[in-house]
Amino acid sequence: MKGTCLCGTVKFVINTTVTGLYQCHCKLCQKQSGSTSNTATIVKEKDFEWLSGMNSITHWKKDTGFTSDFCSTCGCPVPNKLRDLKYYWIPMGLFDSQDIPVIAHLCCNSKAFWDALPAKGKKYEEMPDDLEDFISRLQKKP
Repeated sequence: MKGTCLCGTVKFVINTTVTGLYQCHCKLCQKQSGSTSNTATIVKEKDFEWLSGMNSITHWKKDTGFTSDFCSTCGCPVPNKLRDLKYYWIPMGLFDSQDIPVIAHLCCNSKAFWDALPAKGKKYEEMPDDLEDFISRLQKKP
C-alpha cells in the first residue's frame, strides 16, 4: 500500500497487509487531527519504507513524549517511529480508500462530548496496558 501526504511530497509504502485500524480519542489526538480522533495503524519497522520526502518532514515532540511528524509543505501528519520500538505509527488518511475495519477505540474516557462511538470495535478507557499485544491484534490475519 502506498501512502502520500496531501501535497505528494512525502511518500511511503507499507509492505504488509493491514488488517485492523484503531481510533484514539485522547485530547492530544483530537488537537493533532483537528477532529474527534486519530485513525491509524501500527506496522513493523521492517514492513515500512520511505519512498521520498523525508527531508520535508518536521518533527515535534511534547515534553510528555507525544510526537507529531508532519510534512513541512502541507502540514499533513505523516508516519513516525513509535517510541523506541521497532514499529511505525501510520495515519490511515494518507491512503486512498481502503476497506479495513476499525477494531479498537482508545482513550474513550477522554472523547469529545460530541463524539459518538460506534458499536463495533473494542473500547479501551485509556491506552492498552500491553502495547505489544495490542499491536499484534492490529496485525492479526483474518
